[in-house]
Amino acid sequence: MIFVLGRCYAHNYMWLQPELLMICSWLEYMDCKKIETSNSFIDWLETDVFLYVMSFLDDPADIATVSAVSCHWRRFVIANGLAKQLCLKNFPQLSGIVEVVNGNEGTTNSVAVNASSAVEWAVLKRDHWAYASLLQAILKSKVSPKDCIAKAVSASSTDNYPDESVVNTLNPRDRFIRRASYWSSKGQSNPDVPETLVYKLSAGIWVITEVDIQPFEAFFQMGKPIYSAKFVRFRMGHLKSPREIGDDLQCLPLQKPDDDKFVWTYTSPQFPMTQENCLQPFKLPDPVLCVGGYMQIELLGRVQRQEIDGLFYICVCYVRVLGRPLFPAFNMEILEPDGELLLKFYPKNLNCVLQNSSRDEIPELRHLEEKMLLDRIGLLEDLLRGIQEGPNHALALEEDDDEDGMDADLVP
Repeated sequence: MIFVLGRCYAHNYMWLQPELLMICSWLEYMDCKKIETSNSFIDWLETDVFLYVMSFLDDPADIATVSAVSCHWRRFVIANGLAKQLCLKNFPQLSGIVEVVNGNEGTTNSVAVNASSAVEWAVLKRDHWAYASLLQAILKSKVSPKDCIAKAVSASSTDNYPDESVVNTLNPRDRFIRRASYWSSKGQSNPDVPETLVYKLSAGIWVITEVDIQPFEAFFQMGKPIYSAKFVRFRMGHLKSPREIGDDLQCLPLQKPDDDKFVWTYTSPQFPMTQENCLQPFKLPDPVLCVGGYMQIELLGRVQRQEIDGLFYICVCYVRVLGRPLFPAFNMEILEPDGELLLKFYPKNLNCVLQNSSRDEIPELRHLEEKMLLDRIGLLEDLLRGIQEGPNHALALEEDDDEDGMDADLVP
């Protein structure tokens, strides 16, 4: 949008829609005539018409340029929440935000003003700054992608629980504390029966870019078969009603399908999965914004029969979801009981997200990673404790099993 923005007029408007071409030509004519008036171009147009022009902006830099034209333009941009509109236009997942808080300065109530109009203007300026910075951070974050899975929620079926629980897919190795570590579906005679795995993603705002999955190689079976799926697809979304069913997800993983509990707002295309014992990356066509939500992995089609019963299985060794956290510049709090969102903006930390800072230079981010790791280890230990206390038919590795993950013979 080269016309109004920053008073940088050009003469090649042919690619614009006719309405925009007429408006831009008229504005340029007005400027060239230098009409002596205290009013801005904005005053010569109806507000709805000017907002229609501004709706074609698609970059946060455009909003900044418009704001820099004059004080009058800046006031128009802020008063009409153009930064927020652009943010929600690109990422409707943020529509649940009902309040913005400047984490470095506290809420607007601390502003030392008496007039209600001044307080309202302070709120508008704060929101403008927060949304413009949020959009910039989403599109231009330099933070390295990290695994953002918080918990394994459920699997559509599990062959031998808890030994083959979906919790095992949080372990990057195919063995954990001298045991085979993987999730297995129930066997099916029909190879087209799908399976689903659901995960809770970490709190806060994440820009999801990739999902990696490693099929399980049954190193304890003859020929070491790999129980991969034919295709994989991903969905992201949120709970239908946090108030009614949120408590049901406290004891994880669930031992029954739970698709009816979620609203899936994003669905990826299908990706082919290869029958190989390796971590297979699946890059999303475009980054997807996730606000403390859930991911469903659809495993479509089966390729491997188990020799002992002739049934088709799908087994997964490891899953990770890679995303760029917007923490510590932004955080999100879910307000009870309706699940509305409170956006917390920390302007002093914005450069941590936009610049190539090392992990050690961001203490808050390092603590976040450490907490996620400890939580994951705790889940695996709880699972192992449940296995040891209940019926256990898992295979244990021999005493001389090395730590490099090399194959070893198994004993009952």
